[in-house]
Amino acid sequence: MSTPALQQHYKDKVVPNLKKTLGYTNAHQVPRLEKIVVTSCMGKSPDRKVAVDDAVNEIQKITGQRPSITFSKKAVANFKLREGEALGARVTLRGARMWEFLHRFINITAPNIRDFRGISSKSFDGRGNYACGISDQSIFPEIEIDQIKRTIGFDLIFVTSAPTDAEGRELLMELGMPFRDMKKANELEAAAAN
Repeated sequence: MSTPALQQHYKDKVVPNLKKTLGYTNAHQVPRLEKIVVTSCMGKSPDRKVAVDDAVNEIQKITGQRPSITFSKKAVANFKLREGEALGARVTLRGARMWEFLHRFINITAPNIRDFRGISSKSFDGRGNYACGISDQSIFPEIEIDQIKRTIGFDLIFVTSAPTDAEGRELLMELGMPFRDMKKANELEAAAAN
């Protein structure tokens, strides 16, 4: 099996660039992408069992890997939720599937978002991991629009080995993550207001 193009780009270009930028002496110190977690939760859906099955099918189409079903840990009366009831789906991508998914997300999926100006760079957790929410599955090219039964949202979590948010942001930017340039966006809004 050949090495995914983005993984080869990471080895050839990103590692030397980050070594220089972040001042590392050893290539093993350079932050790396460890895994991508794709989750979906059905919450208040009245037909939750069918909705979870739909989420499982959609995530499987998007990632190419069968997700596991998540179950509620306790009962919540306001959500009509019983303990142990199926609530959502989750899949963890590593290795070649992770690199292929990231490549498709950066180059195909993210630009399909309506009025796309980049994704926010503010959703880091303090330890170099990044999360973003996708409100509609129709932006993924693997999903056939006429086959959609319900709108399903996803959370994508990019787990890195970076110790700080700045290093995690630098890694994802080098990989090509289309972050919104906040300074540039503010300048464009100010110009439009005048």
